[in-house]
Formats: sequence, structure tokens, C-alpha cells
Amino acid sequence: MINKELINPESIVVVGGSNKTSKPGGNCIRNLIGGDYKGRLYAVNPKETEVQGLKCYAHVSEIPHTELAIISVPAPLCLETVTILAEEKGVKAFIMYTAGFGEESEEGGELEKKIVEVVNRAGASLIGPNCIGFLNRYHHSLFTLPIPKMDPFGVDMISSSGGTAIFIMESAIKMGLRFNSVWSVGNAAQTGVEDVLEYMDIHYRAETDSKIKLLYIESIRDPDKLLEHTTSLIRKGCKIAAIKSGTSASGMRAASSHTGAMANPDLAVEALFRKAGVVRCLSREELATVGAVFTLKELKNKNIAIVTHAGGPAVILTDALSKGGMEIPKLSDHPLAKELKSKLLPGSSVSNPIDILGTGEPKHLAAAIDYCEKKFKEIDGIAVIFGSPGLTRVYEAYDVLDRKMRTCGKPIFPILPSVSTALDETDFFVKKGHVNFSDEAELANALTKILKTPHPPANNLELKGVDVPLIRRIIDNLPESGYIASHYVQMLFKAAGIPMVDELVSDKWGEIRDFAEKYGYPVVAKVVGPLHKSDIGGVVLNIRSQEHLKMEFKRLIKIPEAHAVMIQPMLKGIELFAGAKYEDKFGHIVLCGLGGIFVEIFSDVASGLAPLATEEALSMIRSLKGHKVFEGARGQKGIDEYRFAQIIVHMSALLRFATEIKELDINPLLATEKGIIAVDARIRIEKETMKQNVPWPED
Repeated sequence: MINKELINPESIVVVGGSNKTSKPGGNCIRNLIGGDYKGRLYAVNPKETEVQGLKCYAHVSEIPHTELAIISVPAPLCLETVTILAEEKGVKAFIMYTAGFGEESEEGGELEKKIVEVVNRAGASLIGPNCIGFLNRYHHSLFTLPIPKMDPFGVDMISSSGGTAIFIMESAIKMGLRFNSVWSVGNAAQTGVEDVLEYMDIHYRAETDSKIKLLYIESIRDPDKLLEHTTSLIRKGCKIAAIKSGTSASGMRAASSHTGAMANPDLAVEALFRKAGVVRCLSREELATVGAVFTLKELKNKNIAIVTHAGGPAVILTDALSKGGMEIPKLSDHPLAKELKSKLLPGSSVSNPIDILGTGEPKHLAAAIDYCEKKFKEIDGIAVIFGSPGLTRVYEAYDVLDRKMRTCGKPIFPILPSVSTALDETDFFVKKGHVNFSDEAELANALTKILKTPHPPANNLELKGVDVPLIRRIIDNLPESGYIASHYVQMLFKAAGIPMVDELVSDKWGEIRDFAEKYGYPVVAKVVGPLHKSDIGGVVLNIRSQEHLKMEFKRLIKIPEAHAVMIQPMLKGIELFAGAKYEDKFGHIVLCGLGGIFVEIFSDVASGLAPLATEEALSMIRSLKGHKVFEGARGQKGIDEYRFAQIIVHMSALLRFATEIKELDINPLLATEKGIIAVDARIRIEKETMKQNVPWPED
């Protein structure tokens, strides 16, 4: 729980306070005093009578009633200390710097649990243990540096790691970011990242609270809670970016399907963040850069104008933006291009980048920005590159940039690269309340990530064409766990509204022959039994005669582990892939991409968290690197993206009401001239898994 005594305490005691600022308890007191804490401040240290000008008590039993206690004593002393403070001194909030608990040993974990029990029994709040503390505008209860500039509309940062929080602040402060709060949750014995987000969501006030949240997460303990509150905050107008560490491929588990082989913790996190609308970052610098972009006016679309006095950085920025899918519209053919050129120095370029030359003056910078804002209507945002050649000071230019950023209706992204030559001028600019992106490629990466992150979808479960009662009857009547027979797959897909090609599974030649005669040649024959058919020659395409079919039937039925042959009409089209895998805590992760044998080779898949809405499925499809194939590359006809999205949505609805399904593979889905149809599919269920309060649609 998070309470008023933690957020804005009237009194604080530092247990383990010291005159030595090289120690956590000493540095914390220095930060509290330096941060102009307004309440009563005490210290406890049996070796001191006064600590940094404060009255110091020998034991916690001697202190007056106190609201917040900061604990910086060895782990073996913490339980007794917390018990006295909670039960005798009325402490309702604790920040524990001390390490040596659950992160270190089983015994430490047991001690940590006992401390949490004491805190919970007292109805108190606990941050830590094993953390660097908590910082907001009321009290600076960190034992580390740096202490950032505080601002009620600055960034809220929540970090699992204290060290990482420090390094993110280092990057952010350098860019000019201000902070409203910093939460280092450490072991998160009582209060984790999800709990802080819950508190921020429940108590959010748009008029007074920060709208930017930066997260560093090492463990997602409750994905549903994280999803609920990030989504809610974003819908209220907040912007959230996050790093989730510990999702490398080494965390993959062995699986028997394409989906199982590809689905991993990283894709689960990707799916969760996509559904929530959280911008996913992969480094501290990237997180800080995205946070800095969040402080500026929102970029509504992808057309960027670049105003520069240095050609090289402008080219680097153009390349980086273009590779990220942004547009740098050509402006030299614009009707007003010549008019702008007449206001610049001879030799200036207005093509885009707009190059005002190294000798360009502040008035030329102002003119270029004005034209991009007011006259070049196609422009959505303006990147300004302006450094110092080392010959003149650039105060006046930065003053112009300051004024334009305050008044311009479009976002301006300042790239001031001369962090050494123009250090004073850059500092002058940042102190006016601005951010600075010293590296143009980092800015481009942040902009493209933000623009590509979808907004949270509406909370609608799309069930049109999905027969939920029939799905449940089929699942309930399945005989056992494992991969289900193809006729059950057909039944489930029909109930879910997923079109599937007609097929026959049989070990009798006569039935196979009759099916081919009914549907006509060419046909496809596949072995039934072995897992990966293609690897053992178990798939035969384009069979055009009865003689060829009979020969292949005899061969296929003799393959080890084969017990039947499947026959289907031969269809032609673009091969697609859709699948899903159940991930503990997260639920079903839905994947889509190009199909056939290339699905694992290229690993070009997008992930989403079931259940999915149509807009989410379309966003997944359009995020794929191979999306141009779907649009119709090299003269080929494209696919019906909306229909592909509908199949993904119907599949996610099937999973929502058939939680026993643990792996589902549709590979390929075939996009033909007549539509999109499932050609091959596998479903693995676990019957022992109980249905957990599955919601049923109203009649």
C-alpha cells in the first residue's frame, strides 16, 4: 500500500543516520536537508548525539511519534527495528535501504517476509528493501546522487533497480528532463512497479499530476495489473515508456509447434506493451530520449522538416528518420519555396533539409521555422539542428529557438550538438525549461518508436461470427490432452468463424481417391502423425493425377509414426501465419506473420495479447517487416488485410473461451483471390487446466 505518510510525511527518522555522507544514512540526511524538507527530521545512531545538526537518538525506542522511517542498518537488526517503530512509534511508512534479504539467500527471504508481516499488520507502507529510496517534491529520501530538478509536471520514474535508476537520471538530466518523483522499489517486498502505477492511476488528477511515466522493470509479477493501470493512465492522457530486462532468447522453452518455438518471454512483453500503448525501450539512453520527446508537443503524423546549418547531421537525421518509416517531404517544389529562399543567405537550400548555411543568422533560423509552421501545411514537426562552429556565441540563436518552441503550434525538436563548444549556451537554453537532443540518430529512433506504438484499444470483445457455447461443448467433449485430431480442429474453427479448407483424413485408399475425384485435381497430400511434415517429405503438392496420388499415398502411409493421410484441394496464394501460445501470468500470446517454411527462418512475427480487437490485429500486421508483401510487391496482388485481421481476432476469441488450448498453429493461412483460408492447423490442449471464471457473453 502507498499512503500519505510516504508521499508527504510530517516527520522522518533516519535509522542509521550518520555524519559521514559516504554512508547511505549520512547521504540521505544531507539530501533531505539540501532538499529543504519542511517537516521534523530525526536521526538514530548509538554512536552519535548530533548528526549534521540534528538531534540524534541512541535507540528507536527513544524517538517521538514519527510518520516515515528510513532504515539503513544491517539486515539482522531490521526486524526488531521495524517492529518497535510500527508498534510503538506509530510509523506508517518505511523506506528500507538495507540489502541482504530475498535477493541474497533463502534465510534473507524469510526475514523479509516477517518484516512485511509486521508492516502490513500496522497498515503501513514499505518501499524496498535493497533500494536507493524515494524522491519527490516533498522529501528527497534517496541516499544517492544526482538529485534532479523537481517539477510537478516532470517525469515520474519507477525502477526495479536503484543503480539503473541513477544511470537513467544521469542521461535524463543531461537532456534537460525534470522529475516529479523517483521510485526505487528494490526487492518490492510489499510495493512493486505495478503497485506504484495503481496508486498513480487511482489518484491521478490531470490538472496537477505528471503525465509522463518512465519504467525500468526486472520482473512483471502481475501482468494484468500492469496492463490495467498503464492502459488506464494512457487513456487519461499520460505517456508511458518502459524497459523490461531479462527477456532474451535463452529464456525460450522447448516446444513442438512453430508458435511454441518462436513464442518467448520477449514476445510476451512486446504483446503486453503493445496492448497497453507503452513505448518499449531497450536502453537507458533510449528511455531518457523517449521521455524527453514526451515533454514536447505531440507529433500527430510522420512528415518532418529539418532546419539546419550543418549538412552532415541533417543527412544522418534524414537517413535515420527514413529508415524508421518517417517522411521528409521535398519542399523545393512548394509554391512558397522561392519566397523562403529569398529570406535566407545566397546558397541556402530549401529542399528539406532546409540548410541555412553555417553562416546563417538567428533571423534566418526564425524564418525557416515560421515557414514550416505556417506555410508548409504538410509538415507535422520540425527538427532544428543548430550548434556552434566555434567562431561565435549562439545565445541569440538559442533565444530565438526558445521563443519559437513556446509559440509554435507544431512540435520542434532541438538538436544542439555542441555540448562542449557551446556548453554555456546549451545550459542557458535547457535552464529555460527545454530539453536537448545532442544526437540526431537517437532522436530519430525515439520519434519512430513513439509514432509506431499503438494507442490502447477499446475494451470490446469482438464475438460476431463466434459460437461460444459450441466452442465450449467441443472442448468439454475432447477425450484427452495433447494435439487434437484434425476433425476437432475443423469443428473448432467452424465454431470460431475461421475458414478452413475442406479436407479428408483417412488410411483407406478408396476414400482418398473418392475425395480427389469429388474436388478435382490438383490436390495436396500430407502425412498425419509426425510433427514436422516438411522435414521428412511428408507434404506433397500439386498432385495432378490418380496414379500420382496413389503412389504418394503408399509412400506417406509407410513413414514412421504415420497413421493416416490428409488430402486437400490444391490452392495457390500468399502464405500467411497465425498462431498462439499460452504464457504463464500473461495468458495467450497471439502471433502473426509470413507463413510456410520461412516463419521460423525470418522470425518476422508480431505479437499481441488475447483477446484482440480488429485495430490491434491490423496494427500487428502493419508492424511486420514483410508488410510490403501484403500490400502487393513487384506487381503481385496484395492481400485483404482486414480479413487477415478478422481471422486473428476470431482466433483470439476462441482462445479466450477455450483456455485449455496451450498452443495453436495455423501455417499456412493462404491468401487467395477468393479470400483467406486456413490450410493446415495444429491445436494442443491441456484438459486438466480448469476454466477460471471464463466470462460468458450475454444472450
